[in-house]
Amino acid sequence: MKTLIIYTSQTGFTKRYAEWIAERMSADLLDLKEARKKKDEFFEPYDAIVYGGWVMAGNPVKSKWFLDKASAWKNKRLAVFCVGGSPDDNPDVEVFLSKMLTDEQRKYIKAFYCQGGFNYEKMNGPSRLAMKMFVGSLKKKKDATEAEKTMAEMISSSYDISDIKYIEPIVEYLISRNPEN
Repeated sequence: MKTLIIYTSQTGFTKRYAEWIAERMSADLLDLKEARKKKDEFFEPYDAIVYGGWVMAGNPVKSKWFLDKASAWKNKRLAVFCVGGSPDDNPDVEVFLSKMLTDEQRKYIKAFYCQGGFNYEKMNGPSRLAMKMFVGSLKKKKDATEAEKTMAEMISSSYDISDIKYIEPIVEYLISRNPEN
């Protein structure tokens, strides 16, 4: 199966997952900036196309390009994976995944989540500032829940909770014969 992995990454977690999937699938790997420059014919030979992006405030960053293109690729195996700083067992992940695709898109695209982390040293200035402000507001919140206190502590500094095991559901979906899996 000829597979293409397209990704965008700010601090390296999504790129790492994209590389892991590409290696496992013997797939071609393309940064979103390069993919945007390609003509539609470029994508025709691929049987499967996967898009990977990072999550910020519960929203997939820069996924619009892929989702717009995907409607023309319904005959291919399509997947989107998002990488975020929340552990995969955080209930917000399921909520986020359920809102990421429309009902129509769910018919031909499968969505996945991979836990990554935070790397403040590699974040751009505006993102770093926004996160520090968010952490500060969480820490100052008088009626913060235990979950909010835990989150504030977790995201107050850089950490890495990525693991290659999170590509397994994506790989299984790509190689399965039944597109409904």
